[in-house]
Amino acid sequence: MPRLIEITDFEDPALDLYARLTENQLLNRADPANAVFIAESPLVVERALDAGCVPVSALMEKKLAEGRAKELLERLGDIPVYTAELEVLVQITGFHLTRGLLCAMRRPTLPTAEELCRNARRVAVLENVMNPTNLGAIFRSAAALGVDAVLLTSAGSDPLYRRAVRVSMGTVFQVPWSYLPEEDWQAMLHELGFQTAAMALRDDSLSVADPRLPGIKKLAVVLGTEGDGLAAETIASCDYTVRIPMSHGVDSLNVAAASAVAFYALCLTKQG
Repeated sequence: MPRLIEITDFEDPALDLYARLTENQLLNRADPANAVFIAESPLVVERALDAGCVPVSALMEKKLAEGRAKELLERLGDIPVYTAELEVLVQITGFHLTRGLLCAMRRPTLPTAEELCRNARRVAVLENVMNPTNLGAIFRSAAALGVDAVLLTSAGSDPLYRRAVRVSMGTVFQVPWSYLPEEDWQAMLHELGFQTAAMALRDDSLSVADPRLPGIKKLAVVLGTEGDGLAAETIASCDYTVRIPMSHGVDSLNVAAASAVAFYALCLTKQG
């Protein structure tokens, strides 16, 4: 069982993970073996544990530790669990905890993009998606709508940033993901039998509802950064350019909303 430790000193270094370190400091690029992320809420922590993530410590509302979180506490093992009244936790973290629990966990070792793609039929490629909220929403749609893996460029946001994890409802632990190689990632996908579909606003684009698209055996759905969308060279290198038809003069959807439409049309209904 975890060791319950009531907080008496706000400056305790053990609380730095939750109150004072930035996301980049948690990522700890200089010492990846000690890199951590923060999971928020019992549901998200449970999904992280189910995926094999290793807890380091937790910060929990006192009444939660004494009540409905007892089974979850047993799963956390012999780690320190810091407890306090909700009002105290808000002072420490600077915000109202979602469902009264934060858990620091070791960052898992990622598979390579090639490993993820070998047995996949539908993957999402995210080129420089920067907003953690959008990223979390994309993962939630990917989990719900038939995406086998998510592949990211290194310039984009981190799926294990606290906000991305929270918005995803923990689905970042359910959908396999990794970073694309810096070299020609489209060549890698083509070598593995994938065709690539760039989601972009072009007059010569296929409609996302085109009946030929779901029949493609292995398809990578490529989505671009907020605002600018995909780079021109990325679109030019893709096998298809696909757009979501719009009405009422609206030119495009937010990338998270667009991902849900694209995944439903191209992944959930796959037939190949």
